[in-house]
Amino acid sequence: MTETMTGPLLEVTNLKTWFPSGRGEIKAVDGVSFSLAPGEVLGLVGESGSGKSITGFSIIGLIDEPGRIVEGSIKLEGRELIGLSAHELRAIRGKTISMVFQDPMMTLNPVLSIGTQIKLALEAHENISAADARERAIKALAQVRIDEPERKADFFPHQFSGGMRQRVAIAIALLHRPKLIICDEPTTALDVSIQAEILTEMKELVAELGTALIWISHDLAIVSSIADRVAVMRFGNIVEIGPALGVLTRPQHDYTKALLDALPSRAKPGQLLLRGSGIADAAPPPRKSATLNLPPLGSPYLVIDNAMKRFEKPAGLFRNLAIKSGISQPLPVVQAVDGVSITLKRGEVLGLVGESGSGKSTLGRMAAGITVPTSGTIRLNGKPVMSDGRNARKITTRIQTIFQDPFASLNGRMRIGDIIAEGPLAHKLVTRAEAPAYVKDWLAAVGLDPTFANRFPHQFSGGQRQRIAIARALAMQPDVIVCDEPVASLDVSIQAQIINLLIRLRAELDLSLIFISHDLSVVRHLCDRVAIMYRGKIVEEGVASTIYADPQHDYTRRLLAAVPVLPEAAE
Repeated sequence: MTETMTGPLLEVTNLKTWFPSGRGEIKAVDGVSFSLAPGEVLGLVGESGSGKSITGFSIIGLIDEPGRIVEGSIKLEGRELIGLSAHELRAIRGKTISMVFQDPMMTLNPVLSIGTQIKLALEAHENISAADARERAIKALAQVRIDEPERKADFFPHQFSGGMRQRVAIAIALLHRPKLIICDEPTTALDVSIQAEILTEMKELVAELGTALIWISHDLAIVSSIADRVAVMRFGNIVEIGPALGVLTRPQHDYTKALLDALPSRAKPGQLLLRGSGIADAAPPPRKSATLNLPPLGSPYLVIDNAMKRFEKPAGLFRNLAIKSGISQPLPVVQAVDGVSITLKRGEVLGLVGESGSGKSTLGRMAAGITVPTSGTIRLNGKPVMSDGRNARKITTRIQTIFQDPFASLNGRMRIGDIIAEGPLAHKLVTRAEAPAYVKDWLAAVGLDPTFANRFPHQFSGGQRQRIAIARALAMQPDVIVCDEPVASLDVSIQAQIINLLIRLRAELDLSLIFISHDLSVVRHLCDRVAIMYRGKIVEEGVASTIYADPQHDYTRRLLAAVPVLPEAAE
């Protein structure tokens, strides 16, 4: 750690960053002050819109017009950064201050190899030969634990997984041994085990290089595992700042307390979070128009038997001839799901857990009748979910899906009333005359104002869009809902509202849920049983509390060990 400096490395005083809009100034950052010592890690936490990312962008000089810093001071080693020319900022950016973004593809150029991109980053601040640049690129990749760095320096970004791309972005940020790195939600989209590896690596690199770190996140557990101090932001202000252990175990501000109350890990499984947030606003759901000879609650309902799914690209005529003559290799086959058998009981919530590529989403899509299995059967109440033959299609409306990204799954050109009514009208669950009232009833059931029916998806927040997606699924009057990472991209308080909504609707409508997630704390809170998937197979299955308390399979133990844990709350 650097000992020569006596004062703070970074000093931010009364920072105000505003953006003009049709309704006046948006005060994204409004009077933020903090300091950072060499080698210190500051966690900057808060929900979407709190101003934490804009604070990071302001420090590194990445505020685009018409946004501007209207007041304040940002001093790095005593030098004022506000007011520096673009040329002066470029000399500092990447060398003295670096940034790691949430999406590594914001950092990486898809048409250049990784080695070339590292070479360009080196040349921006150093006179360096091509041979030396390649050697430095290989060392940089090795430093962030990328296997075979000599070979992978020639790879392009699309040839890396999300976790590997993020490691490359971190390697580029570390190239010039900067004094400050700003990390903006760098592990949000990563699996729990990859996230744990990157957190460990960042802690080791900070200790080794004496680099100071600002870690921006809405995940308090991650921040608790890496930060020395925590600053909690809301509406452009820091509402609480102090040592990480103190802020996270003895919070002083009501907002910090509410963030902690929203975490599933802080409540008993099945309990409503945030003191029942989002429940008081919601009306009782409409009754189903008819119930089909359903088995009693707790009896086998959705039965998946030896399901397999292979993805293979069909070879053309010339490719087939080349393969037969030995000139070309057969195209690779991806065995996404490999002989899975599992039963969902009526009224049960089954958690499907695994890392990216484990096959959990493919299995969920097969269960929902979206993807045709290569072999095996999927039956709901004894009847097949899909028709037979080459052009197999879904033949039941009793299974519906809620997807991870509600903006991608909602048609941006349709009003939400039409989006929710489209399926029920097509399947004659309601008449056209009944549809407006039916839509309003379901909007009220998910805690949204029924008058919102005439709005478009872009007029809603992420949490509201996810409620619309839930209303659309429920309007089809299903018995089973496949939830594919439905809270992965949401803030903790919005996540708590959606979890509360699912708990309530499950009880009121006797729903059965397949809940797909890599967030093990959410799964523990919501699910009765858990199935752990690894490389297309289920390696462990059982009652949620038993698996979490006493995992049997090595992979399950590794997953659970990788979950960041908040320090215990002080009494």
